Amino acid sequence: MPKVTSVIVPYATYLRVYEPLAAFPQPERDHWARYARRPDHPSCQDELRRALTDLVPTPPVPVPVHESDDAFVLEVDGVICVCPWRTRLRGWQALGELAEDFPLPVLDALLPPVVRHQAVRDYERWLTDHPDARPWIRTATWQVPINWFVLVSDEEREYLKGTADEAPVLRYRTPMVEARRRVARGLRALKDAVDEGPLIDGLVDVGRWLEEFHPRSLVELDYGGLVHALPAGALEEDHSAADVAEGIAALRRGDGVRAGAAYARLVERWRSVRDLRSAN
Repeated sequence: MPKVTSVIVPYATYLRVYEPLAAFPQPERDHWARYARRPDHPSCQDELRRALTDLVPTPPVPVPVHESDDAFVLEVDGVICVCPWRTRLRGWQALGELAEDFPLPVLDALLPPVVRHQAVRDYERWLTDHPDARPWIRTATWQVPINWFVLVSDEEREYLKGTADEAPVLRYRTPMVEARRRVARGLRALKDAVDEGPLIDGLVDVGRWLEEFHPRSLVELDYGGLVHALPAGALEEDHSAADVAEGIAALRRGDGVRAGAAYARLVERWRSVRDLRSAN
């Protein structure tokens, strides 16, 4: 459970894939095997603080100069699984999405054009040598994308109430085979009900991403720092995955009324977060 400190990086949520060591080629496999034996491992807050440190200098460093050799580590049914940070790759990808989140004058103030253009050139050169690169972690801010909830079940929900020294935790963990099965079933139900839409597009995208990983991987949906943006008591009562599952099941039965009611519960639950985002 992450520690509450004077520097809390809020409002980011994560979709992570933990792969077994056997999925990695040598010598990377040996590196992660040694890494997993370490007595302690950094947290997601540690990862984000390191990234923010690069934004302090003038000009800022939006993408690390070197790729991270850190990872998150889990033991799944006796098998060590790791989720590499790949901070540099994710930094490049996040940089490409900034234009969708900020008006150009604001973006120029945050990251000068010369800095962004250099990062784009660096990424293009890097991709020529790493055409199949993909991140093990997806990040969203101020939300949990609805298509992420399709991957998990309410029975897999883990809620840990916060204390004076530790932040609350809300996450889901599911086997890769289950996540892929739910994507396929969800897509069938949605495509039978509607021709197209952002939920279908998002689910197709995340489904393709999951296919890149070992079938014995573990998928984790983590509310991360978003727990700090939700009202008191909201986390404990949050069963968004159950609402999404109910809505998809209703669509499969052709019950538009029940599907609409499930969607309305989701909208109402996340209204306070949207309002807070707008206020910022």
